[in-house]
Amino acid sequence: MDYDRLTFSHLLHLTAHHWRLAVNRRLKTRGMSQASWMAVSAIARHPEPLSQRELAQELGVETATLVPLLNRLVAQGLIERVKTEDDKRKRLLVATPEGQTLYREVLEVADGFREDVLTTITPEEQRQVRSVLTRLLQEVQKR
Repeated sequence: MDYDRLTFSHLLHLTAHHWRLAVNRRLKTRGMSQASWMAVSAIARHPEPLSQRELAQELGVETATLVPLLNRLVAQGLIERVKTEDDKRKRLLVATPEGQTLYREVLEVADGFREDVLTTITPEEQRQVRSVLTRLLQEVQKR
């Protein structure tokens, strides 16, 4: 592939796509995908339970898109929907002990993959890329 001919947005898209595929290959043996890992990770690392809306915002997806994924994670025993004292209709998401264990195991896999890939660029380049992506994200979110 001639990377120099790709537009910026195409290059960004392909990088994210292939990153997701590589993570999926590593998580497959644990019965997870990057999408399920991101959801379990967000729920497990938060000190307070998350609402579905909060999780959807953190993951950058629509709440309706998230429901089937959450249903699978509940069926797998990785998360639970719990009632709140304030509003009996509202459900918050918490990681089960099995979900917390899986989170810690997969965190090692995900961290290892990220470190392997990021060693191909210098720490200064990592800071620059992060800065540029953050500015682009902030700008796109305004529009």
